[in-house]
Order: sequence, then C-alpha cells, then structure tokens
Amino acid sequence: MVRLEEHKTRTEDKAIERMPLSPRVTIPLIQHLGKAGVAEVKPADIVFVGQRIAYADAHVFAPIHASVSGKVVGIADSLHPVLGRSKAIIIDNDGKDTLFNKTPVQRSREEVENFTADQIRKAVFDAGIVGLGGAGFPTHIKLNPPKPVEYLVINGAECEPYLTGDYRLMIEHTEEIIAGIEILSRCLRVKKIYIAIEDNKPEAIEKFTVHGSQFIVRALKTEYPQGGEKQLIKKILNKEVPQGKLPFDVGVVVQNVATVFAVYEAVYLNKPLYERVLTVTGSCLSSPRNLMVRLGTPVRDLIEFCGPLKEEPAKIVIGGPMMGIAQYTADVPVIKTTTGVVLLNEDEAAIRKEIACIRCGACIRACPVGLMPCIMNLASLKELWSQVKDYGAMDCIECGCCNYVCPAARNIVQTIKRAKLEIAK
Repeated sequence: MVRLEEHKTRTEDKAIERMPLSPRVTIPLIQHLGKAGVAEVKPADIVFVGQRIAYADAHVFAPIHASVSGKVVGIADSLHPVLGRSKAIIIDNDGKDTLFNKTPVQRSREEVENFTADQIRKAVFDAGIVGLGGAGFPTHIKLNPPKPVEYLVINGAECEPYLTGDYRLMIEHTEEIIAGIEILSRCLRVKKIYIAIEDNKPEAIEKFTVHGSQFIVRALKTEYPQGGEKQLIKKILNKEVPQGKLPFDVGVVVQNVATVFAVYEAVYLNKPLYERVLTVTGSCLSSPRNLMVRLGTPVRDLIEFCGPLKEEPAKIVIGGPMMGIAQYTADVPVIKTTTGVVLLNEDEAAIRKEIACIRCGACIRACPVGLMPCIMNLASLKELWSQVKDYGAMDCIECGCCNYVCPAARNIVQTIKRAKLEIAK
C-alpha cells in the first residue's frame, strides 16, 4: 500500500447538490459486470423516470431504468466511459420529470422488517442496483452467496484521491445508510457488522459511532488502496482471501456505502437506481462540487455546471486518478459506476518518460495483493500470456500502485490489464 496526496479539501466540506437535468441523456445498455441489456423501448416511445427500459434473461445482469421522462429519439452505438463505445438508449428530456409510478410506494419500517430475504433480493434486483464503488457487480447476486457468511463489512474507505461523494453520503444520510445496513444484515443473516472508514473522515466516524450500536466502527489508517475488498477484509478481520477465491469463501460480504444507500432507497422508497452521487473536481475547475446526478447525463454538462474553467484540462478522468479511466472527450455519459470526474492540469497529468526496469522491487513492495508486477509487465510485453496468468495476473486489482512507485515510470498496470483481456479470450 502507498500514502498518496489526498486532494480532497476542494470538496470534502461541500454538501451534495442536485445537478440540473440535461436536455438529453444517453443511457448505455451495459453499466454493470455481466451481460448487456436488451432495449425494451423503441424510438418515438414516451418513457418516464424510473421506468425499466432494458432487460436481459441472464444470471449476471442488472436492469436499466430511464433517468428522465421524455421521448426515446434513438437506440444507437454511443460513447461509453469504460468500454469506449456501446449501444445506448437516447432520451430527449421533456422537462416534466414525470415518475413511472405516479404514486411511489413508501414502505414503513414495520413492512420492511417483515420482508423475507427473497423479497429483499427481488427489490434490489428490480431496482437495478450494482456495486457503486466502481466494480459494478450486481448487488442481488452478492446478497445470495452460495454458502453462509458471518460478517458484513461496509466500505466507507473512499481511498481514491480527490473523491468525496461517499464521505458526504455518510455525513448527510447516516440514518438511511444504517437502515440499508439493517436490510442487508437481515438478508445475509450475518453475526457481525463492521463499518470501515479511513481516519481522514472524522465526522463520518463520529456520526456512525453515535448512531449505531448494532455494528462496530473501525477507523483505519489512511492508505491506498484500502478500499479493495480483500484489503479491507485483511485489515478488519485478519482473514486472507485465497488466490482465485471470493470474499464469501472466507465468510464475508463487503458492500460500498453508496450501494447500501441505494438498497435503502430501493426497499423503503421503491426507487430504481437512476441517479447517483459523484464528485466533480480538479484544479482546473472554479467550483468543484459533490453532485446527485441522473444517469446518462453528459460529463460536459457537469463540467459546465462546476465551471467556469480556470484553465483547459490536460486530462479528464472518470473515477479517481489512480483507477479511473482517462477520456478523449467530455461527451461521455455518467453511468452507474461513475464515482467522479477529475480534471487535471498539465503538471498533474504530466507523462514521465518510460525507461528500462531497474529491478528495484518497489512495485513488489507496494503491491497490496502480494504480486510481482515487474515480472508480469515484462512477460506481457513479450505476449507470454500463460506466464502472466501463472504469475497471478487475474488477482491484480488494477490499483496502479506499481505505476505510482516505479522510478522507471513504466506503464505496468496497463500491460497487466491488456494481459487480463488476452487471458480472458
């Protein structure tokens, strides 16, 4: 693990604001790990907020919903912030913001407490909830592990520099997150619940310590990449997830705080996942903010709302600067896994000249998974995919620590990502 400059002061004290609705949204049919959705609407159809517009008959899948009311103007190949391009449903906003359910169900605490585990999983699936920390794994599957689990770990680490959306959620929606934790714990029937928060978030630690008695708050030393599932499990429970295994294999389920908030809204408010909190920040912006944003909103609109620009960004990153993805255009849409938009100036985005590996071992010492990134880098450059796999490439969490500490400025994580794609073919 490494210690990074946090760059969180620009937004950590700024309350979540609601982003004004865009005149047009582009909603990709793939916003999760798993199978892409199939459109259930066609051009010229009128849709409403929260209406299901894409579905697939698959196990690893999450439904997709309209984020605005209006007219479907196209279903076409469009920009995607992670995949580059994908098919998407394009909706012209009518400005009315009409809900699909004219009288949305708001369930009482008593009703929710009578929900069975299957009812909870169905509500989560119907709402299209996925891991909002960036992974995008469908949440209903995590709530149905193939073996009993003992521990539920709530991930409030938010270890990526610049990002503060989870922090603001924990401060401003403490009670709702606690209600979501209660729902998850009943569904999973866990024996113990932990909330993991880095010690650079003292207000969030205090709020959960005061409000909760049914869980244990763990203040963790601020390190990167502390927010990884396996890293949290090791820190809190001193359990190691074996190579090729998942957290449930050691009796643990980990959920991000934003995902827990979405579960609360799905079960108590019958609200699908059509908006999320994210951070728009960077030295190029005059007014960085934490925003509640409708899915499909163009990133360009977010930048204009947080402007004017103090200088033209040299790089626009979707997500955090360590694990995020640089974009060649600001016209990409916000999707379920968009945790932030970071605008970097020329100094911050400076690309160092790559030289030969000097065999210093810095990347090995920094790797939170205990891999040998330098060796995988060399094997990948020679396209020795089977060797890269044998060295444990599929366990790489793509955190970028190896790149960060490398004195030779080698693009290590990029070559490992390529190897993983080749191995998966």
